[in-house]
Amino acid sequence: MIASSSIMPFTNVGEMGEVMHLAKSGRLIVKLNAAGAGMKAGELLVDGSGKRVGKVVELLGPVSAPYASVIPMTDRTSRLVGAKVFSGGFAKTPRSQGRGSGRGSRAR
Repeated sequence: MIASSSIMPFTNVGEMGEVMHLAKSGRLIVKLNAAGAGMKAGELLVDGSGKRVGKVVELLGPVSAPYASVIPMTDRTSRLVGAKVFSGGFAKTPRSQGRGSGRGSRAR
């Protein structure tokens, strides 16, 4: 039988860090923990309930203690300060519909 104290809650599995503050630019500044040190630009962050918090656009500071600049995906950014954030995968980018994006894209 497994003791209940040894079971880890689901929300702690992908914890990446904590929202430190809201910058004047409107971006969230997140202090990354050891698990978040391998984060890359384009990764989505979610809160403990799985709601999207934002998209990482830039990594800042030294490798030993990194921070992430995050474009918020919610209007309630002030409530996020102090909240733990978790990995939400990568944002899907739409395919380009511009020049040279596929067969027959040139005018003939």
